[in-house]
Amino acid sequence: MVNKLIARYSDRFLSRWIVLLYDATVVYGMYIMANLIRHNFEYISINPYVMESQSFLVMIIYVSAFFIGKSYTGIIRQTGTTDAVRVFSTTGAAFLILLVLHFSLLPYEWARRILPPLSVLVIHFLLTPFFLIGSRFVIKSMYNNIINRERKKRVRVLIYGAGAAGMLTRNALMQDMYYQYEIIAFIDDNNSKVNKTLEGIPVLSREKALNLNYTRRYQVSQLIIAIQKLDPNHRREVVETGLEIGLQVKVLPGIDKWINGQLSSSQLRQVHIEELLERDPIRLDNNQISNDVHNKVILVTGAAGSIGSEIVRQLLQYQPARVILVDQAESPLYDLQFEIKTDEKLRHVFEKALFLVANVKDNFRMEQIFTTYKPQIVYHAAAYKHVPLMEENPYEAVLVNVFGTKTIADLAVKYNARKFVMVSTDKAVNPTNVMGATKRIAEIYTQCIGNGHTQFITTRFGNVLGSNGSVIPIFKKQIEKGGPVTLTHKEIIRYFMTIPEACNLVLEAGAMGQGGEIFVFDMGKPVRIFDLARKMIQLSGFIPEKDIKIIETGLRPGEKLFEELLTNNENILHTHHPKIMRARVESFNRKNIEHALNNLGSALIEKDIFLLVSKMKDMVPEYISNNSVFTSLDVKGKG
Repeated sequence: MVNKLIARYSDRFLSRWIVLLYDATVVYGMYIMANLIRHNFEYISINPYVMESQSFLVMIIYVSAFFIGKSYTGIIRQTGTTDAVRVFSTTGAAFLILLVLHFSLLPYEWARRILPPLSVLVIHFLLTPFFLIGSRFVIKSMYNNIINRERKKRVRVLIYGAGAAGMLTRNALMQDMYYQYEIIAFIDDNNSKVNKTLEGIPVLSREKALNLNYTRRYQVSQLIIAIQKLDPNHRREVVETGLEIGLQVKVLPGIDKWINGQLSSSQLRQVHIEELLERDPIRLDNNQISNDVHNKVILVTGAAGSIGSEIVRQLLQYQPARVILVDQAESPLYDLQFEIKTDEKLRHVFEKALFLVANVKDNFRMEQIFTTYKPQIVYHAAAYKHVPLMEENPYEAVLVNVFGTKTIADLAVKYNARKFVMVSTDKAVNPTNVMGATKRIAEIYTQCIGNGHTQFITTRFGNVLGSNGSVIPIFKKQIEKGGPVTLTHKEIIRYFMTIPEACNLVLEAGAMGQGGEIFVFDMGKPVRIFDLARKMIQLSGFIPEKDIKIIETGLRPGEKLFEELLTNNENILHTHHPKIMRARVESFNRKNIEHALNNLGSALIEKDIFLLVSKMKDMVPEYISNNSVFTSLDVKGKG
């Protein structure tokens, strides 16, 4: 019966006129109580007719104050401090009006019959707001308790952070309409708070609370991190500890994401895997970058891609004379154009950006762009990057990654560009696939054509988080579908950095380069992809292998277990930036390289992919195919 009533009426709200009638009844009842208190509960000494006339005046004043102050319009089941303040202010206003009437009309005989005694007015004022506010909170509490009993899921949580944000989180959870949250404890690293209580909830140390015995004993299922400016390493430790003991970990959104400045439980979000891979913020030499690009005409190829678009965003902040965005992908280029036009931080420099749909392998179109705009700095990010796809399409890989780069590099020399910064990859090091080999050939060519005026600089780094085709968005989609999560090999490892971090370093390396260098970025510790998959499943609130399976599919064509940042003939030289190293590179003869490229171009015309790949292997002797149809070429070469 109770369940049916709750199901039927829980989404309905009491009419405000009923609330007003209730408040008026309370005012009348409290006036009777005030008279009883005033006469020490000797009701015989109270004249009921006098009290009736006096209560009529009190009712008129109080109800008028309620009507003007709108204190009766609040939803009782959601009563908060704002509602309490409104009730108190309206009752206070009524009390002040009655005081003014009492002292101003007291000399008149007729007024004494309807004016309540001062003592009764004071007692009445002390009782009325107390009862009105108290009854509202009691009703709210009863409603929540009844509804909570009927809710399907009870969630026991730990809140990391016993400060103001922790209390806001606690309050938001208490008001949730779908789950019954029970705060088991706050966790804090401040020893002065440990072993104390907040709102009756204990504050514990991390060691005591984030412990498998403790969480099992109290059946804790969630950990909520309520400290926004937490050191990345510290955050990672807390999150990983929570995951290890089987907790679902959530974090507060930024204050700018709160709805109307208020936090609700629905806004608590899961930890993103990118946050666990974050490192200490990079300190850039902004002055050096600004001096390098300020008021310059800059060309960015592949400008609509993951790396190219972020390079553009960062460049625009340094006030270049113009940034020419070139990409063959129409829709992503339009999306970027719309983003820059509407972004608060960038729209004031929108007129400096020029969006051109063009392909780097189109020599005529590229020369037209160089002739028209004469870029002083070129950031070359255009390339095909997907390893398995390029293994199946070596013709396009060579045409874009090698000859597209050659086209842009030659035009940079011809039109006296001051710098050419090439975005390369760790897959160019000891390549095992077509894509990596094409990028290595592009590196070699740009290293050997410097003419003393145009400085050619190569930047080399690993995987970037969130890029198109990255393993992370693939895993996310698989988890959303309920699995399985597929990876090629349990022992495969990769280096990761965020897109903004990588592009920061590209700009810094481009600014410090003098020509002929290959700059290698500090990628931090390598990440085992199997561990990455497990953490992503855990962060989504599932148990790996139980809720979502992880399946090995075998190495893809051209894929290798680990990536390198240096070839066998390169050594590391440090620069002034701790995150950027310079590779001591071997030198190449320009005529020999140009001759080899002519042979590679001839192989393109022949339309024989095995001939094409064999010419690539001639140019890059360390290119040994792995798990590929082109492995046979290596066997023949050895024979």
